[in-house]
Amino acid sequence: MNDNAANKSFFSSGIQSLDLMLQGILAGDNVVWQVDDIKDYFQIVAPFCRHAYKEGKKLIYFRFAEHDELLPEDVKAQVYKLDPRVGFEQFISDIFKVIEKFGKGACYVFDCLSGLAVDWYSDRMLGNFFMLTCPYLYDFETATYFVLFRNQHTPFAIKAIHSTAQVVIDVFKSGENMYLLPLKVFKRYSPTMYMLHSWEGDVLRPVKRSTTVSEIMSRVPQPWIDGNINPQDTWTSTFLRAQGIYEKMEKGNRAGREEVRSLKEQLIKMIITRDDELLQLCEKNFDVSDLISIGKRMIGTGLIGGKSVGMLLSRAILKKANPHWDDLLETHDSFFIGSDVFYTYVIQNKCWWEKHNLKYSGKVFDDASSIRKKLEKGDFPQDIIEQLKEMLSYFGQSPFIVRSSSLLEDAYGNAFSGKYESVFCANQGTPEERLKNLISAVREVYASTMSEDALSYRIHRGILKREEQMALLVQRVSGSFYGDLYFPQIAGVGYSFNPFVWNSKIDPSKGVIRLVFGLGTRAVDRYDEDYTRIVALNAPLIRPESSFDDVKRYTQKVVDVIDLSENKLSSYDFEDVAKKSPEIPIEIFATKVKEMEQRAEEYNITDIFPWMISFEKLLTETSFVSNISQMMKEIEKAYSHPVDIEFAANFLNEKDYRINLLQCRPFQVIGEIREIKSPDNIVREDIILQTSGPIIGQTASKKIDKIIFVLPEKYGNMPISDRYSVARLIGKLTNMRNKDENIMLIGPGRWGTKMPSLGIPVSFSEIKNVAVLCELAIMRKDLTPNISLGTHFFNDLVEMEIIYLAIFPEREKYFLNNRILEGTRNKLKELTHVSGAFADAVHVIDTAEMKKGFSSYIHVNALKQEGMVFLSEKMKGG
Repeated sequence: MNDNAANKSFFSSGIQSLDLMLQGILAGDNVVWQVDDIKDYFQIVAPFCRHAYKEGKKLIYFRFAEHDELLPEDVKAQVYKLDPRVGFEQFISDIFKVIEKFGKGACYVFDCLSGLAVDWYSDRMLGNFFMLTCPYLYDFETATYFVLFRNQHTPFAIKAIHSTAQVVIDVFKSGENMYLLPLKVFKRYSPTMYMLHSWEGDVLRPVKRSTTVSEIMSRVPQPWIDGNINPQDTWTSTFLRAQGIYEKMEKGNRAGREEVRSLKEQLIKMIITRDDELLQLCEKNFDVSDLISIGKRMIGTGLIGGKSVGMLLSRAILKKANPHWDDLLETHDSFFIGSDVFYTYVIQNKCWWEKHNLKYSGKVFDDASSIRKKLEKGDFPQDIIEQLKEMLSYFGQSPFIVRSSSLLEDAYGNAFSGKYESVFCANQGTPEERLKNLISAVREVYASTMSEDALSYRIHRGILKREEQMALLVQRVSGSFYGDLYFPQIAGVGYSFNPFVWNSKIDPSKGVIRLVFGLGTRAVDRYDEDYTRIVALNAPLIRPESSFDDVKRYTQKVVDVIDLSENKLSSYDFEDVAKKSPEIPIEIFATKVKEMEQRAEEYNITDIFPWMISFEKLLTETSFVSNISQMMKEIEKAYSHPVDIEFAANFLNEKDYRINLLQCRPFQVIGEIREIKSPDNIVREDIILQTSGPIIGQTASKKIDKIIFVLPEKYGNMPISDRYSVARLIGKLTNMRNKDENIMLIGPGRWGTKMPSLGIPVSFSEIKNVAVLCELAIMRKDLTPNISLGTHFFNDLVEMEIIYLAIFPEREKYFLNNRILEGTRNKLKELTHVSGAFADAVHVIDTAEMKKGFSSYIHVNALKQEGMVFLSEKMKGG
């Protein structure tokens, strides 16, 4: 007997000769029995249970499989009935709670683990389960029995189990005789330990005759010898069965309706969703062939996540609605990295426990930072690396994007807009360099699950404790090669419901799009010194800008492209991009500025670039507006909910084009845009501010309890570093909000800017608790408030029901009452003990102190683009 074994307290198998063979069952031992039939296991587990019960040890039985109960009738134990279908995280958490409850020295019996791979559709998750559970039991110095069906699992699960368990034993039956073959006994050894043992009565004896050993072992199926033995997990066998049924149907053989329905449901639950509402929509629109095609393009196993589901489902809806979408939609050839890969990555890189405990942490952001650093540097299983190499070979040197596709993302109620990373891969260089960049991109998206914005969003939505699984969508970038640049001709976002109605002729129900030339990053990200084209789909030529000078000023001037020579995403002036891409039909997307041409002719200047991005011809002389509108309405009808989409489009000639539908999700708009009665009899001295738009949000009339006012002049004179400090201070103030308190922010320039010279660089987490966000157009003469329609910033405002409005103090129908805002007592020092320059720049106002006996109210009419914040003894109008 080894010293290591002698120094540890003993348990017992209940079979004396087995204890002698293994040199005892030691504290911490996880014993895995591999059997062909669960009946063979009964005579092994029963003595273990009886001995533990007889010795007064704590005996716990986890019951979750469909086979007969393993616990003998004459033994009493703590029985916990679990349902693996609740999901991996909940299942394993429930087990860990029991282990913690009973502490050290307990004995455990688990039902057959092979059933877990069926319930979770994945051997990978079975391996993950064991890699977490086994060490936990070992730390509690328990003795635990597991059982597994032999030759029914893939190497991933077997390797994980064998490498983690302390004892692994094969059980064979030859006629009426039973044999045991130890495969692993941790830190114990004897000259006969790893020999085949015969079990006769209560006695185990090494089989010493080669004739007997060879006769028995030659009958045992060995996958590594026999190529016909190919262990298949539930994942593989289900797809093979689906492929077989589909091929029969293609040949005209009818499959049973119930068989097809059941198979489709199983496939959807394996790869698409387990949400009941979404499940019904998927069953209606996906065929078995669609699901098989998805499975073929998966890396790893698990669900494909919200973003992938939205893209695939919206395409399926369109093709079922009308065959003409087959011709109009650009074919997708995306790949899907399953959610199980993320779980495996988290577990293998020793982040699972930290991530699990984060749900209950008192310092979420500090703890998350530590996890994020690990995720940014983790290693992947070799089988996943090989699949990533195959994907790279498929894409060649075409650029692609690695996008987050969380299971919580893009769902009804939780958009997670812009909370997780998406990473462009220009995909240039040697195969080794391209693989390195791809792996870096995957790590970056995985690490973004621990970002402050993502966690703040989850906390705000009350879903921090919900299981977060990150799948990935890998999409070929839509577009063409133009020399050393690559980009689509147009891209944008669309909403089937328009929340920004700047003209009475606009019908909100007809939708709106935000268009850009080049990559759609400029449509979804907020760029402080550039603009996009906003198009109301029922009135595409009605612009928010009031004059041609405004149109020129607020047109897009910079284009996002993938620079192949630099191997990265880059931004260049439209003129430079257009000159490098002479084959583009520029007249579809841009308009010549006549006065520039006339001036050039007058002064005999030939080298001019008179083009301005306007999309006039696209909107008036092609079917693009009609098709994009019809597309969103078809999807909205199927979802029974407004939707927002991301798209790109490329023209093959002046009339023929293809639309690439990149993403679709429910649009988190609440209620409807409507008219309400305007407040009347409000004297000017009681008006705090007044606006004629832009306004985004629902028509509303509500009380304002607190105003945080950033004084433009004071803020404008601050050094840049202090402006960042102001943003952090505002975050602190808004997060001190009392329950049901409505806070309004008023400040110069743009809220959420990345450039403090243009506004206040707050993050999402710093403004998520406010009710109203007001931008003052007095930061810089050439800077206008940017409604950012379609950006992640905009989606946050809509989803959080934050009313956005802008004030142009110098214009008619706009008003800002500086006297009352600056004249009311500043409570900043009282709340935060901040003084000095910050106290001069940031005023925190309790609106009840503005005028004795009066309260402050906001009244906005989104349809008429009219808004007012005023003092009143009681709510007026609305």
